[in-house]
Amino acid sequence: MQLEELIELDKKYILPTYNRGLVDFSYGKGARLFSACGKDYIDFGSGIGVCSVGHSNEKLNNAIKDQVDKLIHVSNLYLNALQAKLAEKIVQLSGLDARVFFGNSGAEANECAIKVARKFGEKDGKMGRYKIITLESSFHGRTLATLRATGQEKFHKHFAPFPEGFEIAKDLYDVYSLIDDKTCAVMLELIQGEGGVYAFDKKQVQELAKYLKENNILLIIDEVQTGVFRMGEMLASQVYEIEPEIITLAKGLAGGIPIGAVLTTLKDVFEVGDHGSTFGGNLLSCRAGLEVLEILESYKNHKFLEKNIQQLDSYLFAILEDYADLFNEVTGLGMMRGLQAKSIEIQTDILQNAFLQGVIVLRSGRNVVRFLPPLTITEEEMQLGFERLKKACQKVREKYKNIK
Repeated sequence: MQLEELIELDKKYILPTYNRGLVDFSYGKGARLFSACGKDYIDFGSGIGVCSVGHSNEKLNNAIKDQVDKLIHVSNLYLNALQAKLAEKIVQLSGLDARVFFGNSGAEANECAIKVARKFGEKDGKMGRYKIITLESSFHGRTLATLRATGQEKFHKHFAPFPEGFEIAKDLYDVYSLIDDKTCAVMLELIQGEGGVYAFDKKQVQELAKYLKENNILLIIDEVQTGVFRMGEMLASQVYEIEPEIITLAKGLAGGIPIGAVLTTLKDVFEVGDHGSTFGGNLLSCRAGLEVLEILESYKNHKFLEKNIQQLDSYLFAILEDYADLFNEVTGLGMMRGLQAKSIEIQTDILQNAFLQGVIVLRSGRNVVRFLPPLTITEEEMQLGFERLKKACQKVREKYKNIK
């Protein structure tokens, strides 16, 4: 199909909820994507942090193909060995004494986390503590409850009224002032993905976690984007050295197969019928999840992941030094990083010119250009991606130089 035909077909039949780049990717390998016309792109976005082991990973593909030939789905009314094994693996890697619930996405995982917290806050089977505090610039999903939990007004337009019981704190210090006798939980991302790839201070997070535990208030850590080794450990919570009662996962967990997971130390909070999912944790997604975790655990143990984190760091700070006229700072941690542009206009121009040069980077709040490369990216792929990004930065520099 010609690109012009695809554009028209998309306009005719797809609801216009995305500002799409005008390219049709036909295949990928590692950290590279190839368009239908043969142009290659270095993918520093990995499907917004989903393709954690890259595109067409041989081990993952073989596991998926093998499972498709056996059985894709049975309902959760029956035992599922792969689901049990994946839950066991997640718990082991987390180091927590916990149980897992599987859904299909990050938003679903966060919805489940909210339900866990609300049931925890019940008193004698009736509404007791129900309020959940979240943070400005947070993003927790697009369902009505998770949208209300999201601390960005731009996402709220058109969709009120929202479920009640949420309050938005300005920062970590403001959380304390909002806690009252109706508060059951605080929900936050340790590194805000949509909020500028902003990493919270480790000591402040630890102090808040300690205070919440002392006051029997749950800490929910949304690790939809930060989890599954993106910080160098299985969980960002481990990097921050905290033990939340609830952690949510999704994106990179199955390398592109839809999955969401809630990990909670409240092992007996739910009873039969309290929650459920038709597709959540089916055989295909769990087989993929097991393979992804095996690949990434090996990457970590052999120090490949640590090396990639160091290289990404080095390249980003070199860009910052060479293009100090375009960027203010490097943000984020691990393999979830950002370059804060000096304006929205520069951010937009960098994204557009990078795409033209054959490298995919992402937009984030606070004028940030976001980097979420596959965790298995090779040294050659990373080098080529940053060579192309430098060409894009030079184009943008020349544009603003000419304007001045």
